[in-house]
Amino acid sequence: MTGRVERPLFFLDVDGTLLPLGGARIPSGPQGWEDWQSTSNPQLSKIDAGHVPRLLALPCELMWATAWMEDANEVLSPLLGLPRLPVADLPEAPQEYGSGVLNWKTRALVRAAAGRPFVWVDDEITDLDHAWVSAHHGGPALLHRVDSMTGLTGADFAAVDDWLLERSGRLRRG
Repeated sequence: MTGRVERPLFFLDVDGTLLPLGGARIPSGPQGWEDWQSTSNPQLSKIDAGHVPRLLALPCELMWATAWMEDANEVLSPLLGLPRLPVADLPEAPQEYGSGVLNWKTRALVRAAAGRPFVWVDDEITDLDHAWVSAHHGGPALLHRVDSMTGLTGADFAAVDDWLLERSGRLRRG
C-alpha cells in the first residue's frame, strides 16, 4: 500500500519574523493594532521581499500563524506578491505574557497540524514550546526561533532547509 505523503505545514509568523522589529515597538492597544496591521504602517518597508521566492520554493504548505490573522492576506500578501494563504485558527493574542508560559499559539498549531510534519518560525518560541510539542504532536516538527530584531535571515532559511532535507532523506530510506 502506498500512501500519499503530505508536504509539511509551514507556520509563518509576521511580527518579529517576517517583519523585523529592529527596535520598533509593538502596539499595546486595539487602535494601535488597527494602524499597525494596515498598508500605512511604515515598518512594512523592513520586510525583505527577497524572502518571498524562498518561502514559495519550500516544499511546504505555507500558512499564516500570526496575530494579523486574515489581515496578513489583506495587507501582506498583495504587498509581497504572495498568494492568499490559509490562516491558522488561533486564539486571541494576549496583550502580554510572562516567562515560563506556553506560547499562545502552540496548542492551536499542534491542533492545526493534526499529526502532519510542520515547521514553525516565530520570534517567541521557547524551550517550553519545544517540550510541549514533543509531548503532544505525533509527527516531526521544527520549531525555529527567529531573532525579532533582524527577522528571518539566510541562516534561518538554511536551518529550515537542513531539517526538510534530513526529513526527506528519512522518507526515501524508510
